[in-house]
Amino acid sequence: MHFSIPVTEELLDAFGGRYVLYSVYLEGFLLCKVRYSQLHRWDEQLRRVFGSSLPLFPPKFYLAMTKSMTAERRLQLEQYLQNVAVTPHIASSEIFIGFLKKLQLDTFRILTEKTSLNVYLANGRKIAVDIQTSDTAERVLEVVFYQLEISRDLAGYFSLFVIQDGSNGDFSVMKRVVDFELPYVTLWSMKAEQYKLGIRKWYMNPSLDKTLMNCRAAVNLIYIQALQEIERSWLKPTLGQKQKLELEKNNKVKFLELMQEVQHYGYLHLSPCICDYPEPNCFVRVYVGNEEISCCITLPSNKVEEVSFNINRMRCWQVSFLGSDLGGGQKLELKFEYHEFDTWRWITIYTEQAFLLSSCLRKILSEQLMPTKGDLEMQIEVPVLDSVKKSSKQQRKFSGDLQQITTSRMTSENQILRKGKDKVFAEIKEEDL
Repeated sequence: MHFSIPVTEELLDAFGGRYVLYSVYLEGFLLCKVRYSQLHRWDEQLRRVFGSSLPLFPPKFYLAMTKSMTAERRLQLEQYLQNVAVTPHIASSEIFIGFLKKLQLDTFRILTEKTSLNVYLANGRKIAVDIQTSDTAERVLEVVFYQLEISRDLAGYFSLFVIQDGSNGDFSVMKRVVDFELPYVTLWSMKAEQYKLGIRKWYMNPSLDKTLMNCRAAVNLIYIQALQEIERSWLKPTLGQKQKLELEKNNKVKFLELMQEVQHYGYLHLSPCICDYPEPNCFVRVYVGNEEISCCITLPSNKVEEVSFNINRMRCWQVSFLGSDLGGGQKLELKFEYHEFDTWRWITIYTEQAFLLSSCLRKILSEQLMPTKGDLEMQIEVPVLDSVKKSSKQQRKFSGDLQQITTSRMTSENQILRKGKDKVFAEIKEEDL
């Protein structure tokens, strides 16, 4: 999860006193607005339950804050939220989820009441689910699974995403909706008809399709997603592959087995954007999956190059906030440090889907650390509280040296780079045991 606080407002309270309101963004979209005092009380509640496992909370200022003090506190609160969220037993607690649920509802002044929410499949089919406005993404996904007759055991293979349908027919996956987020509030806050909620598979290793082959409804979900991606030319099978796929179009399992041979199958496709590799202002189509970022790059000279960046040769990455465009949208970049020709260099991709790209990289890392056996069945482990700190200190080797994986962070200042450890845990509920 990527928390950031790129925007603050100074307001007057009912008694004429001044206070700062912090706009908290999650995965690049506004989640809620909150005061320091609210976060401070929340920290006290968390500390009574989780004690010293919590990160330090930014201290109070007893004098009037200057602009530099306000900026410092903003960065400290951003770091605090990011560090709290990566600890699984805290992020899954009722104190954590309940507080953020209330903030989402209060920020957009939405009452808890019954409503209907549309969730779209890749083929355009609409599933209407009856929910509460305060239901989390995890709960909404459970209802969708029930209607599709998919076992809850497979919930980790799919997720809800915010989808954008452009007026010119373009289709973009904008963000993944995290478990504690309120999908109804998320869509309402965007206030744009082109945004909708969709269900798509959420794994970056295409071979994990094998784990779903015994569930007809799950097979159908990934089958129609594969068809959609071919129709939109995200995937371009060769003539020979097309002929084989056509012969097996009525056998979905065999069809998906053949799809494993198609370039970029199982990858997430980003909207066309700009990169600075191998030179500035190159037009690029980005595909991320199967342990790499694959790029089809058009140089300013119109020469086309295909380049793949393997995640095992990345040392770190960061997401930076570059400001707002004329339409009010965010201008973002993702840059990563890459080992090439015996040297390290920074490569930058300028895309409004920078947070989604970062989430995909983190997902790839988590799948690399996930134990597998035989037929690639997922092994689920219960996180033991005493071992959480040990697990969070895992590091990966690059070129024989131990390098720290850094989580991506959003910063208002383009030149700031703050590194943090990437933590991967498996989460389950008691009833799933």
